[in-house]
Amino acid sequence: NSFVMRTKTCGELRSAHVGQEVTLYGWIQYQRQGLFLVLRDFQGLTQVIIPQDEAHSHIKKLLSNAPVESVVRVTGTVSPRPPGQENPKMSTGDIEVKVETAEILNSCKKLPFEIKDFIKKSEALRMQYRYLDLRSFQLQYNLRLRSQIVMRMREYLCNLHGFVDVETPTLFKRTPGGAKEFLVPSREAGKFYSLPQSPQQFKQLLMVGGLDRYFQVARCYRDEGSRPDRQPEFTQIDIEMSFVDQSGIQRLIEGLLQYSWPEERGSIMTPFPSMTYEEALADYGTDKPDTRFGMKIVDVGDFLRRSDIHFVQNALSYPHGTVRAICIPQGVKYLKNKDLESLKESAKSQFNQEIMEIICRPEGSLKSLVTKFLGEKQQLELIKVLHLQVDDVVLLAAGEHKQVCSALGSLRLKSADLLEAAGLVLRDPTAFHFLWVVDFPLFLPKEENPTELESAHHPFTAPHPSDISLLCSDPMKVRSQHYDLVLNGNEVGGGSIRIHSAEQQRFVLEKVLKEDSEVLSHLLEALEFGAPPHGGIALGLDRLISLIVDAPSIRDVIAFPKSFRGRDLMGNAPDYVTPEELEPYHIQVSWPRAEKEAKKS
Repeated sequence: NSFVMRTKTCGELRSAHVGQEVTLYGWIQYQRQGLFLVLRDFQGLTQVIIPQDEAHSHIKKLLSNAPVESVVRVTGTVSPRPPGQENPKMSTGDIEVKVETAEILNSCKKLPFEIKDFIKKSEALRMQYRYLDLRSFQLQYNLRLRSQIVMRMREYLCNLHGFVDVETPTLFKRTPGGAKEFLVPSREAGKFYSLPQSPQQFKQLLMVGGLDRYFQVARCYRDEGSRPDRQPEFTQIDIEMSFVDQSGIQRLIEGLLQYSWPEERGSIMTPFPSMTYEEALADYGTDKPDTRFGMKIVDVGDFLRRSDIHFVQNALSYPHGTVRAICIPQGVKYLKNKDLESLKESAKSQFNQEIMEIICRPEGSLKSLVTKFLGEKQQLELIKVLHLQVDDVVLLAAGEHKQVCSALGSLRLKSADLLEAAGLVLRDPTAFHFLWVVDFPLFLPKEENPTELESAHHPFTAPHPSDISLLCSDPMKVRSQHYDLVLNGNEVGGGSIRIHSAEQQRFVLEKVLKEDSEVLSHLLEALEFGAPPHGGIALGLDRLISLIVDAPSIRDVIAFPKSFRGRDLMGNAPDYVTPEELEPYHIQVSWPRAEKEAKKS
């Protein structure tokens, strides 16, 4: 309590303080019939007894009439609670403070919602009055834990391992590839800054500059529109090292997370398991697998190749054709027919993939449209291959490998949600399963034009040493030295070993990606001045903290987040500016007629 006027906080008083005179400051959480109130500050709650004698009648009137959430100062004596009135649910539940003097520092007007975690309120209302929402126990806990974790990360990186904390510019220029960037106008006509989607170029230039180990709690920006799991501005733990390989970065991050991990969430075991991108796609249908539960994708192509099922034979006749399945445990018991239809419909609408279902009956036989093409012996073999139990439901898909795996991966997660909603626990909410995913492809075909290539991550990622010869002949087959860190099915970090050769970087930009390398002339030139081999990673701080505290959204671990549509509902941003304010930037707004009329009104 140094530097402040209180003598104690509302969360620290115990039986040992009985008899002491204390001064508390806080908000009125609750008041009951002029007898007592509960005072709250950042550290906890204290029960305050309102005096009932005539000599203190002015204090009784003052505190009894004060609205909930008013800010008050009380001075009084710590007393034990009467026998039987102790509250074991409160850390201060053995004592109370008998008021001698009090002052209302600021009265609170009628609240738009109650400041209680169990009271349901819309997210829009919470964000409009975020300064009130921040008073809730859960948001206070989330933000304080976030602060503690970041501080521990700083200790580990800077104090234990010699990293240098460097702030990099926010105003820069466009980076080719990657996410869309926000533009910031300048006073030079037609020229714009870009807000960086990450400090990628700067951290590589710091390695060229010989800093060796860089770290930053970096503010990043992406203009990705309306995405529920993203924010237009977000925070990364940004790291870069010289003279390092992939395993070195991975060991660093495992140590960092182990050091900064909150004690109340248990311990995490290192090293984290690892799997290749191809393994993740084949077994889980995604590059960010949730490994807390089974239901892996099973390849039944070899088994069904001997059958006479037309759609199976048709799929297997193509070069990348496959037949795969997932088993939903106890699906008959926990899923309704409409659930199964919904799963099949989602595979059709999202992936254009047909799904066939197979049910394991109580007597051990299989019920499905495909079983009439299978003899009794083949059905028993299928039960063995898929490890089927009574009442299990199998979802079978045939077609192109990536499409089939992606569809079944999505159905795996949707099925888990349905099973858990029906009462079957699959994913332990207290478990934290970290996983490295490695050996990603370096390039992917562009969605809008599959004959052209784009970087799977960003154009500075180095190719796998074994695949460098394929850069010229078959770039689609080149693996990258990229690695993602996954936690419970969520990507919480990603990084790579970088290209440190100007010649190779120029080739990737110009020949493979068909990008104008002039935009990156400064970086290419820097690589020609003795750039060391280097690599790095960025951890998504918002998502990592949200998973640690089991928050439903990353907005619950950010003090002042944007809405689903990227708006600040509290300050009403973005907002209009006048033509006079735009004039120095040589910008004129072309208004659609409807907006022009709305603005006038």
